[in-house]
This record gives sequence, C-alpha cells and structure tokens, in this order.
Amino acid sequence: MANCAFLGLGVMGYSMAGHLVTQGHNVKVWNRTASRAQKWASEYRGKACTTIAEAVAEADFIFLCVGEDKDVRAVMAEVLPAARPGAIVVDHTTASDACAKACYADAEAKGLAFIDAPISGGEAGAVNGQLTVMCGGDQDAFEAALPIIDSYAKAVKLMGPSGAGQLTKMVNQICIAGLLQGLSEAVFFAQKAGLDMEEVVGAIGKGAAQSWQMDNRALTMARGEFDFGFAVDWMRKDLGIVQQTAKSLNISLPVTELVDQFYADIQAMGGHRWDTSSLLKRLTE
Repeated sequence: MANCAFLGLGVMGYSMAGHLVTQGHNVKVWNRTASRAQKWASEYRGKACTTIAEAVAEADFIFLCVGEDKDVRAVMAEVLPAARPGAIVVDHTTASDACAKACYADAEAKGLAFIDAPISGGEAGAVNGQLTVMCGGDQDAFEAALPIIDSYAKAVKLMGPSGAGQLTKMVNQICIAGLLQGLSEAVFFAQKAGLDMEEVVGAIGKGAAQSWQMDNRALTMARGEFDFGFAVDWMRKDLGIVQQTAKSLNISLPVTELVDQFYADIQAMGGHRWDTSSLLKRLTE
C-alpha cells in the first residue's frame, strides 16, 4: 500500500485514480474543478483536496494527468515546494520532451524523482485498467513506481532517460494519424463501391491491413459514430507537439502535417469533440 496523490481528474485521470484505490492504495486527489474531485471522492475511498499542497504533502507517489505543457509547469510549481523529499512524480500528460526534461531537472533539485509517462489506450483503456504507458526517467524511480502504475496499465516500459516517454508517445500519434486517414479513405471507398463494410473487415481484418483501428473503428466509422473519447482537439494538440519536435530535429513529416490539416477541417465542421476517427466526415460531407 502506498500513499498517492492524483492531480487531474479528466477523462483519463478519473478512472486511473480509481484503480489506485481498488488496488489498495491510499489516494488523495485534486482537480481544477473542485466539484469533480468531490464526485470522485464520493465514488471511491479517497479524499478530495482543495489544494495541490494538501494532496501531495504525505504522498510517496504523485501522479499528474493534465492538459499540456503549461498546465504541467503550473502544477509542478505547486508540487515542488509541498512534496516531501524522495517522492516520485509520474506525469501522464502528453507533453513535449522539453517540458519533461525541465520538470525532471526541477524535481531533482528539490530531492524528488520525475518520470514522464504518457499513456495510450483512450478512455476505454483507462476505465478498464488496460493502458499502455511509455516512460522516461531514471531506472530506480521507474522500478519503484512500476507496481503502482500497474494498477491501471497492461503494458509499462522505460524507454530511456527523461523525455524518452514523450518522444515515444509522439511516435504513437504519428502512427495513429496516418492509420486513421488510410482507414477513412478505405471505408469511404468501400461504401462508394457498394460493399458491406462488415464483410470487408471480415475478409481483410486478419491480413496485412489489420490494425487496432480497423478492429475497433472501421464499423463505427461506417455507421457514422464518432463519440469514442479521444477528441480531435486533443489530437491536434499532440500533433502540434510532434511537428514542433520534428522541426527541432530538422526533419519533415509530410503525411502527419497533412492529416493535421485534415483535423483542422474537422474542427471547422464543428467536430472539436468528435473522436479521431471522424476524418471520414471530410470525405462524406
């Protein structure tokens, strides 16, 4: 049993914090909207705190799951003076590797450990405790945090030093963006050709075209259902980080850049909160 603080109870963090409780850990939570923290506390055996300092003061492990770089830095500014020396901070936010490295250095200066640990698996993965976690940081801190992270994960891997987790998440988002555009065009083509999409997936879904996106999104896309959690706004945030990092590496990612523009079209259609498979809407409307 560990003393944990969980900061940020959004679509992902709410369930992740809940899994910590069900696995027997003591959990204090904080959320920018206090009513959501109170709701969580009424659902789980945890405590809602009104300040970050209150949440982290006695924590062995401090988990973050917030919005973007600026949110991570703002939360860390309150964590650093309040956390006890030796505490391990695990940041599940998808942010830049530069943010991760800066937070690592700030934490180290205060006698804390910092692990960047972005996640993949969407809302369903968080609810079911089946997330994939990509980590960057020191081996000893990772090994100490691993049994706790396992509370809501199916796969956890240390990818390298600070920032490596965020860089791996960028690779993940590049892959997803390209796959979803290809799948959107495939579904559109099949529909225009008069094919039954369920039969098509049955025919090709175990061959070279198979992917998680095909298994889980091809048929929902064909039915025009785009409410599966990971929103277009969030994907554009992630792809913005990817493109900024690509510039720093002096490389070009033409497909990723194009798909990001397509997601901007979806936003212009009012699809800010549609899920990422909604790229099909550009072709059908």
